[in-house]
Amino acid sequence: MSTWANLGLQDSASPLMEQLIFFHDHALLILVMITVLVGYLMFMLFFNSYINRFLLHGQLIEMIWTILPAIILLFIALPSLRLLYLLDEINEPSVTLKSIGHQWYWSYEYSDFNNVEFDSYMVPTNELENDGFRLLDVDNRIILPMNSQIRILVTAADVIHSWTIPALGVKVDGTPGRLNQTNFFINRPGLFYGQCSEICGANHSFMPIVIESVPVNNFIKWI
Repeated sequence: MSTWANLGLQDSASPLMEQLIFFHDHALLILVMITVLVGYLMFMLFFNSYINRFLLHGQLIEMIWTILPAIILLFIALPSLRLLYLLDEINEPSVTLKSIGHQWYWSYEYSDFNNVEFDSYMVPTNELENDGFRLLDVDNRIILPMNSQIRILVTAADVIHSWTIPALGVKVDGTPGRLNQTNFFINRPGLFYGQCSEICGANHSFMPIVIESVPVNNFIKWI
């Protein structure tokens, strides 16, 4: 989860989030290079005393400053498209989780295992444990096995919600009447926090999501 003074992204817990962080760093490096170059050129204009009243055009420099940005955009666009298709790839899932957004809580169903169903509400501040996180902890966590391909189906019962876990690189909108799906792979145990990141009403930031990643044997015992 995010901590104080955390200027970067959260530590990844899935291969897809690792790729998202790599692309973020790649794009940021290109932006820094462009900023330094343009800043240097603007700074040197203050000291430029060359005057040529016969200079009316410069076709070579115009070609350079037209073609060079196009090449730079290709270095951003091609990795971006690759990552976009990676995020849409649906592999053979080991577990399917259904998530239904309500005002203002989530309902979950493990339809692969005798229809295990439960609701997940935010824990009120006055009921928090000493080690709990305000506005982030829930009464019923999602238990999922690590090192397994997970498919999640997301929908909503009333308005548009968004099921988001930053550490896993997952953000899926839940729309009434539609069923959206994505997949993720958790590569380490731990607790991963998220929130509804759609502006679905006054209390949309008070319907948190908590995933507890456990070894497969512990998950089977829990089921």
